[in-house]
Amino acid sequence: MADTDFTLIIGNKNLSSWSLRPWVLMKHFEIPFAEKMIRLDQPDTRATIKDVSPSGLVPCLIHDDTHIWDSLAIAEYLAELYPDQHLWPRGQKARALARCMASEMHSGFSSLRGTWPMDFVKEGKGLWGGPGVRKDVTRIITLWEDALERYGASLGGPFLFGRFSIADAMYAPVVSRFRTYGPLRVSEPIAEYLEAMWTLPAMQEWGEGARKEADAGWYRG
Repeated sequence: MADTDFTLIIGNKNLSSWSLRPWVLMKHFEIPFAEKMIRLDQPDTRATIKDVSPSGLVPCLIHDDTHIWDSLAIAEYLAELYPDQHLWPRGQKARALARCMASEMHSGFSSLRGTWPMDFVKEGKGLWGGPGVRKDVTRIITLWEDALERYGASLGGPFLFGRFSIADAMYAPVVSRFRTYGPLRVSEPIAEYLEAMWTLPAMQEWGEGARKEADAGWYRG
């Protein structure tokens, strides 16, 4: 498919975990897009977002006259537009597992998200949280270990299904949270996966944007 006129509406790079997901996916697969950032937690934030996103939330992908206002829906839309890119893993069973994992991230892990809001530029806070966070972390690591064991190495590693995919993009904010609120003791395969995700060029580029926000004095404390 030829280059397409996409605009991706996002929130602050240090704070907006949902914005990170489609952004890192599009950057990694070199899908061209214009970026429009709306600063969160401002008096006019809600009204400004509502002008461009039907849900009043970010992210929102605008393609011609179509607005897609959900991270997973954006990923699915792009997978349909760019089938040769294989945004989902190759192989029916691998795709089924990847979709289950992405959907579980999309709808679950409320304790982790509520207790550990994304703070991309911070590391090593050492805030573990209560049993709900522990349960979420344990479940996420179990999912990762299963995918890595069944598909990661056999499909060329180092990501959950060998090549970077939508499943990895959906868990990118969790990688950030583990660095922010850890350190966590994890197995070697999980440590290697976390490192591969963190050093992904698209993740590093997002981090540069988050640090620029911090340097500009957007965040205190």
